[in-house]
Amino acid sequence: MDTAKQHEAAGAPQRKRVTDLLARATATELKSVWEALEQKPDFSPLRGPETGLVMVRGRIGGGGAAFNLGEATVSRATIRLSSGTVGHGHVLGTDRSRARLAAIFDAMWQETEYRPLIEARLLEPVATRIAAEERAKAEETAATRVDFFTMVRGED
Repeated sequence: MDTAKQHEAAGAPQRKRVTDLLARATATELKSVWEALEQKPDFSPLRGPETGLVMVRGRIGGGGAAFNLGEATVSRATIRLSSGTVGHGHVLGTDRSRARLAAIFDAMWQETEYRPLIEARLLEPVATRIAAEERAKAEETAATRVDFFTMVRGED
């Protein structure tokens, strides 16, 4: 495997984390970081932003046959920074400006000069918010949990 492919494979889990967090960032989170940037990078659109549908597939029991659950609306955008770095943004829903901002931040994160800024101002707060939401949901679910047990009567 050549070094470019090794580098790409090594960064794949990190890039997946970044694109996941950007997709789950709210419009307010993305806009506030964008507006707070002192030097905004120059970029040009390559694709979109555009809105379309994706088919959501499911499985019963995790191992059953796949079936089409339904369609979901998705917006996507692809941009190129003036440095040549390409960023992609995908978000559920029809908010095209959110998809464009996610693409810009994806491209910025790929550049070493912007990475610490994007991590500290955007990705870490989004990850913290998501963890808090998941924790609150788990606590809410745990409050309604019922444990069943069986008593043995001692009869043969």
